[in-house]
Amino acid sequence: MWDRFLGHLAARRGWRMWVTAVGLGALAALALPPVHAVPVLFVAIPGLLAMCGAQGGSRRAFWIGFAWGWGFFAAGLYWITHAILTEVDRFWWLVPIAVPALALPLAVFVALPAAVAVRVPAGWARVLVFGGAFVLCELLRGWVFTGFPWNLLGTVWAFEALPVQGAAWVGVHGLSLVTVLVAATPLLGWRAMAGGAAVLAGFAVFGALRLWPAEPAPQPAGILIVQGNVAQEVKWREDQRIPILRRYIEGTRDAALAALRELPPESNLIVIWPETAVPFLLADDPEVRQLVAGALPQRAMLLTGTVRAERGFDGRARRVFNSLVAIDPAGEVRGLQDKMHLVPFGEYMPLSGLLPVRLVQGGMDFTPGDSRRAVRAGWVPAFGALICYEVIFPAAVVPADRPAWLVNVTNDAWFGISAGPWQHLAAARLRSVEEGLPLARAAQTGVSAVFDARGREVARTELGETAVLQAPLPAPREATPFARLGLVIPITFSMGVIALGWLSGRRASRGGRGAVGDPLPDRLKKRE
Repeated sequence: MWDRFLGHLAARRGWRMWVTAVGLGALAALALPPVHAVPVLFVAIPGLLAMCGAQGGSRRAFWIGFAWGWGFFAAGLYWITHAILTEVDRFWWLVPIAVPALALPLAVFVALPAAVAVRVPAGWARVLVFGGAFVLCELLRGWVFTGFPWNLLGTVWAFEALPVQGAAWVGVHGLSLVTVLVAATPLLGWRAMAGGAAVLAGFAVFGALRLWPAEPAPQPAGILIVQGNVAQEVKWREDQRIPILRRYIEGTRDAALAALRELPPESNLIVIWPETAVPFLLADDPEVRQLVAGALPQRAMLLTGTVRAERGFDGRARRVFNSLVAIDPAGEVRGLQDKMHLVPFGEYMPLSGLLPVRLVQGGMDFTPGDSRRAVRAGWVPAFGALICYEVIFPAAVVPADRPAWLVNVTNDAWFGISAGPWQHLAAARLRSVEEGLPLARAAQTGVSAVFDARGREVARTELGETAVLQAPLPAPREATPFARLGLVIPITFSMGVIALGWLSGRRASRGGRGAVGDPLPDRLKKRE
């Protein structure tokens, strides 16, 4: 059955070939959060390799891979259109072109592995080369042009903590490598598929063993996350600034007192508001800080997102920062972290002055922070602050002075009610597993959540609701192998897999035959 199906795909020509490649890529996107339809990859990835191998030549394989990648990224990032719709009167013309245009450069990161893989014989050699090259391109995607490692293939397993425990050793990119290799096994026959099933079972056993021991006692502090559910369309309107601030203050005051009553007398409370929750320059405005502090009982500390400004001698803002600040009950700033990894077009305009449009709200680009460090704010356990999509970058979320937990504040109101917030949440869960640190996430419209150091969900809100989330602060665990070595691990594995595939391919070529156990290429040739 698999041979007939893959042979049918490989025999396609002309426009049917391109439509099929795009469709297979879009099908693969169903494996991403929140659908997590992982079995579709057993069709989408073998279909891509079968089509590339049957068409002849790296150039044709490149364009087939490009079409597949375009379908994958266009379907997986469709929610970006919602961000444009928040100012549809200004940017209506971008609605039909933004996502297709963004998917074009991203598709190259699938096209390159496809072009490389067809240079070795079909069978295990080609699968290994493709898998290793695919992950190296994923790694490259997280770096080139400031990086965009959104929807890494390993995130398809982030629907629960058990399937992603392997990330503690190999990171999400290592999960991507295993995913590609196992998903490609239908090309190689039933024995290979059985072997792939055994690999997945091994990962499941490993995950169960990591999750088996009881969690250590939580840290002596509770968490209170306030999800204000403020729509992006009204967030920066002048007439809504006071009502939005009042919403967060009123949502905090009674809930904080109730939470402290439930905590032991020696415990404190950490209140977390989302990214830019306060529509004022909080760090620079003592009057607003006093209003905010009025919602905080003693033994409480507020961590909130806000915009911060540095002013010149004339009092005018010279630089603005997207920041997280810690405010105590006296209204004093006790800690601060500026966002370092800014969103292109959302927080600054690349090639400033050369583009005909300006998408960034306000008249100034944000300025990136100059260093990442553990934030120490009074009695609050030292934490790493991650603002918005900073959490999607593997091996780049923990400062050198390892903190006791991670805080991710974000404004996912840009994404609307779509797959975007769930994809963002999956990335946050993976960072907690990779680093062995608990993570608290406060999102403007959801999904807010707390994960322990193994990536288990402690508590969570729903998307698009006004909510207050109370949870204990889980304890940190020892630094994982990935936390110690970082991207060296997936890079080494990927290069090793490519070398193994290349050597296997050369051996098969010298023997004048395809890889052992790979009857598919001959059948595809007959169909040509």
